[in-house]
Formats: sequence, structure tokens, C-alpha cells
Amino acid sequence: MVKKNDCRRDDSCFGRERSLEIVEEVLKLSRADQTEVRLTGFQSSLTRYANSVIHQNVDEINARLSVKAYVGKKMGSVSTNRLDKESIAKTVERALELAELSPENPEFVSLPGPRPIPEAQCYFESTAAATPYDRADNVMEVIAEANKAGFQAAGAHSTGVNEIAVGNSLGVRAYGKSTSAELTCVIMSDEGSGYAQASSRDIANIDAAQVAEEAVRRCLVNKNQIAIEPGEYAVFLEPYAVAEMVSFLSSMGFSAVSYQEGRSFLCGKLGTEIVSPLINICDDGLDPRGAPFPFDGEGQPKSRVALVEQGVAKNLLYDSFAAFKEGKKESTGHYPRGMASNLFLYALPEDSVSQEELMSGVKRGILVTRFHYVRSVHTQKTIITGMTRDGTFLIEDGQVVSALKNLRFTESILNALRSTEGVGREQKLIGTSYSVVAPALRLGKFNFTGQAEH
Repeated sequence: MVKKNDCRRDDSCFGRERSLEIVEEVLKLSRADQTEVRLTGFQSSLTRYANSVIHQNVDEINARLSVKAYVGKKMGSVSTNRLDKESIAKTVERALELAELSPENPEFVSLPGPRPIPEAQCYFESTAAATPYDRADNVMEVIAEANKAGFQAAGAHSTGVNEIAVGNSLGVRAYGKSTSAELTCVIMSDEGSGYAQASSRDIANIDAAQVAEEAVRRCLVNKNQIAIEPGEYAVFLEPYAVAEMVSFLSSMGFSAVSYQEGRSFLCGKLGTEIVSPLINICDDGLDPRGAPFPFDGEGQPKSRVALVEQGVAKNLLYDSFAAFKEGKKESTGHYPRGMASNLFLYALPEDSVSQEELMSGVKRGILVTRFHYVRSVHTQKTIITGMTRDGTFLIEDGQVVSALKNLRFTESILNALRSTEGVGREQKLIGTSYSVVAPALRLGKFNFTGQAEH
């Protein structure tokens, strides 16, 4: 018989000392003008369940060594997960060979130099020590709640440990490790479904019973669904739907790289009002309410970057390459290519309202729990398309009066956010790798184009 303690393993692949030793080894071997090395290691564990039964446990441990060698303005990059001395030496030499064969990049200036790395609480022993039994206990709580209501439960529960060491020939040295935990839950009846999710760096913050109760509550009212004519409706978006929109908005243009290349929806709009004055968006790699981490893949420190303030587009996210292209700019800690990692959408305290106030303002509209199968249609117009899922409801006079069949939508994110009428006070963390902390929103209009088949 296997005991719970037998499942516990080392929480990281290397640890600080060995990770930085490998970084130093690469830098000493390299004959390039400039060299950057990145060592990542991870342990990822996943428990899946369906039809109210756990059916899969998987666990993966791996590592990756990436070496970039620069010869003048030419760069060669090689990665490997073989970390014996001979393989490391071959990787370093191969990166140099590729650099010498590559065309010059005239826009390359230099790798970044060292900067102080701030502190951030992103590693929790409770998560690192979590076993399949711990995840199973949480899943069984979800299944128990589903069984009480006579429903079926499906979803996944993951935990993980990630570590990264970064160094370059200009003196950058950074090491950090983080943990992540996520529980997703879909509760299903013969007539409909309900969804809920919880994310945290600390598994102790995952309240499985609360997640299940939220999903069961949605499923209980998601019955006797009716169809509604397509068109523009006022909407109440739950945080899951809001987080999806914010993620897509970020990918469409908060990056300085996309701005410099003319692909960003913000081109020509910095300093102007792009959405409702109720809306504020920032990326803050240090805020503990999200999923913080203190530096990026170049070993550059993260900080708070205000992207939208009271509806006005303010700033962009930079990696060192984009920063050097603009002369005196510094990286904001967003390698690669200005990618956001810890986004927040919020209203100022005096502008935010309770969930009850938010809902009461909807005279006739649609409540959307989450979006599904979302795709980008037009980046510069911020148009996305997709479907609603796991809880779409008709609201009249601030009350849910009927469940609706799922709907298709095609909408500009900026147009939708311009119609913001209310921002919830309560916020929810969605995801840990690329996280969004979002409230519920009440929007004056949102365009639904038809019924979804599934």
C-alpha cells in the first residue's frame, strides 16, 4: 500500500546554487561577443476527472537550457534538455556557429545590464509539497457537492513548481522559483452546466467546496433554456469572461514590439481615451493579489506599469530589445516581446460597486459566465469572436429570469469597454502562468450574432 508521504518529491530540479553554477559554466565556455543563458526547470502535476470519477494523474519533470550567442549584430540560439558537461559545451559551441552563419540584425544594440531584483512572494511550500492525494482530496470535495445535487462533475486540478536562472556576459544574474495551483470545475446536468475555477500560488487558498458550490449554483438555474434573438444587448460579464477579454486585448497591442512594428491597436492612440473612464488596466509583476514573479526571462526586474488610467492609454510593455530601439528607455521586465504576465483590470475605489449594485443596473440584458473558443478577427480593431458557455442567462430588472441557449458573438473589445456602466468591487485571480485579476463588468452593449450549436 502506498502512503501519502511516499509521493512527495524534491520540489525543484536544481536549486539556486546548481542553477547558477550551470549559468556560469556556459558563460565561461562561450567565445561570443555577448552571451545570454537561461535555465528553466519545472515539475508539473495534473489530476483530471470526468463523470464524477478521477481518471488520470500525470506528472512531468523537465529542464531546458537556452543559449544565445551574439557576434556583433548576429545571433545564434540553441536549446537543449541534456545538461551533462559535454552536451552543455556542444550547445554553447553550436550557438556560436549559428551566430556566425546568421544575417545581421541592424536593430540589435546590446543585451541588458544588471539591475536590482525586487522581492516577491511567489513560492509556497504547501504547493511544492502537494501530492496526488492532496489534489484527489480537493477533487473529491467537488464530486461530493455535485453528487448532492444529482449532477456530474468534470475538470482538472494542477500543481506545479517552476524555477528559472538567467545570466549574461554583462553581469546579469537572477534566480527564482514559483509555485502554482489551479482547480477547474464544470458541473453538468441533463439540461445545462455551470463553471467555476480557482487559481493561486498557494494551494492552501484553493477552497474546493467553494468552487463546487459556485458551479453547482449556476447549474441549478441553467435549465429550461430559451433562445433569444441575436443583436446588441446590455451584458453582465462574470470575471472569467472579463479576464478572457483582457488577455486578448493585451496580446493585441500593449507590447512595445507590436507598437514599433505598427501592429498594435494603440498605434496613434497613446495619451488618448480609448475606453470608459471607469476602466483601469495595469501589469504588476509584484502584486501578491495576482501571480507575482520578480523578473523576466532576461533577468530584468518587474514593476507596476499603468497601461490604461481612467480610460486613457498610458504606457507600453518593453523587453530590452524594444527599449534599446527607443534610446533611453529601460526594459519594464516583459521579455519576450513585451508579453504581459500579471494583468489587473479595476476601477478606482470610489467608482467600483458591489455585485448586487452591478446586477441591479441591468434592465434587460444577458449574463455571461465565460467565453469559449475565442479567436482574434482584427487586431487593430480589437475584434474577437467566440461563444458563451456554462451559464448564459437573461436578466430583467436586475434579476435572472431565464437560462439562455449559448450564443455566438463578434465584438470589438474596445467598443465593448467604451460602453462600461459599472465595475465590480470584488476581483478574482484567473490563471497563474499568465494571470489576470478581474472584476465583473456591466456593459451597455455587446453584439451577439447568433445561436451556438454546442
